[in-house]
Amino acid sequence: MKLTSRDLPKLWLPLLAALAMIAVASLLVWGSQLDAGKAEHERNAAMTTKNQIEQRLRQVRTEEQEIRERTQLLQQLQNSGITGDEKRLDWMEMLRETQRELRIPGMSYEFGAQTSLDKAGDASYAWFSSPLRLQLRLLHEEDLINFLARIQKNAKALVIVRACKLSPLPRQADGRAAMAQFGAECEMHWLTIRPASDKK
Repeated sequence: MKLTSRDLPKLWLPLLAALAMIAVASLLVWGSQLDAGKAEHERNAAMTTKNQIEQRLRQVRTEEQEIRERTQLLQQLQNSGITGDEKRLDWMEMLRETQRELRIPGMSYEFGAQTSLDKAGDASYAWFSSPLRLQLRLLHEEDLINFLARIQKNAKALVIVRACKLSPLPRQADGRAAMAQFGAECEMHWLTIRPASDKK
């Protein structure tokens, strides 16, 4: 079948309808693509917000755990007597009591001036050190270990033993055995902690 010039007017309406349908279909495809892009953008934004919220919650939980741990540590320090001013008189009494309990033949000691260990000055709590030079006369070598262990357990301070020197004592001039067999000399630090606002 051949098309003639007389048939063209009859085809305008179907052609226009076809073009209109193509245009509508194109608009629908373009609109659906816009909606899909918008939905993807909104989904990505929602995921970003969700991740930020979860990260913040994890951070808050971590901070809460750190606060709990610091509170527990501070409570433990307070219970052990480490917090507050140095208790030098109590320390000296405890040294003498430990000497009596362990039957240490001889003891002499000297506390030095207390000094601050915190140089930055921006911490909530500050550590202080009271040096101690301790000399003991002992019957047995293990007496030194027992004495130091008792001190570290009972002292209202964190006791750090920096160095200890143990040596046998010379025999008496008349050849008799001395009451003490060993001499010990120790350098120690007694640490306390208190709020930085209480620094002297």
